Amino acid sequence: MTSPVAGLLLAAGAGRRFGGPKALVEVDGEPLVLRALRTLTAAGCAPVRVVVGASADEVRALLPDPALAVEAEDWATGMGASLRAGLAALDSTEHSVAALVHLVDLPWVGPDILARVAARASAETVARAAYDGVPGHPVLLGRRWWGEIADTARGDRGARDWLATRADLTLIECGDLGIGRDVDRPGDLAGPA
Repeated sequence: MTSPVAGLLLAAGAGRRFGGPKALVEVDGEPLVLRALRTLTAAGCAPVRVVVGASADEVRALLPDPALAVEAEDWATGMGASLRAGLAALDSTEHSVAALVHLVDLPWVGPDILARVAARASAETVARAAYDGVPGHPVLLGRRWWGEIADTARGDRGARDWLATRADLTLIECGDLGIGRDVDRPGDLAGPA
């Protein structure tokens, strides 16, 4: 079943600062990739695709359905490659009006945050979560913009440069629901302070 909002989980990184792929790291006994996948599903996103790269076979083996995986062959060049691969996979096979882009290393971003952002979905949407006014993830991208975003997504910046040019970007405050802090190093797993 397809909903108006597809979920796109970026989980391809090698986690160099962390010491290994963050998709495989466990929080409360659950790999981050499964935690984020469950969060997207609980928020009502369908279909959901998981972009893999580093340790792709290991990450794919964790998924309830290996067909959810989209491999970013040039994943080592940065998040832009993952975003391009994920949007291309959604564009070629799905009919959702928007994609909710979530990152694997955000274990404290729950389904209520994703659902709040996803509620703004349209083919024209350009929106992202904010935490106490600071832009963060997830990011909601209307289908109209997928090709343009893919054309500009390079390196580790993903859609950041494209978003910075948008006068129509809507920030959706989610600080009342959680924090958007990522897990960058093993010490970050202690959780929010």
